[in-house]
Amino acid sequence: MAAPAPSLRARALRLLATREYSRTELERKLARAIKPRENAVAPDLAALAGLLDELQALGLLDEQRFAESLVRRRAAKYGSQRIALELRSHGLQADLVEQVLCAPGEPELLRAQHILRKRYPHPAASAQERARQQRFLLARGFDREVVIQATRGQGGVDDADVATDADER
Repeated sequence: MAAPAPSLRARALRLLATREYSRTELERKLARAIKPRENAVAPDLAALAGLLDELQALGLLDEQRFAESLVRRRAAKYGSQRIALELRSHGLQADLVEQVLCAPGEPELLRAQHILRKRYPHPAASAQERARQQRFLLARGFDREVVIQATRGQGGVDDADVATDADER
């Protein structure tokens, strides 16, 4: 005989014990666990909404905490634009995203320079190599101005001689 399936509350607590979740993300995960029964879909979804409200009231589900956690995890690899996009994909409000990204921390330029040095330890020797480095940072979600400053700060090719792809856009 198979063990009974865990309740929605038990599933939610198990998920929240591993890491922070946004309300939207947790709702999606738990909604998959609800098995549609004949004429019983609406009450199950209402129970899910009630459970999520209860978890928020208890402080176990906190979108501010989730956003701060995600920013800490992603800031070592990605720029603010990419992080903001990911936060919005988790269903967070624009004002919360703005608030979390504007919180004091390592400046964007320093993060971009660190990521660039990690990937490209030596300064660009040619305009083509500098353009490659700039595309790398742009793909990581850094702002265009930050990318230009980060690649200039690394030295290498004379800035006056370089007409990069980023400048042509």
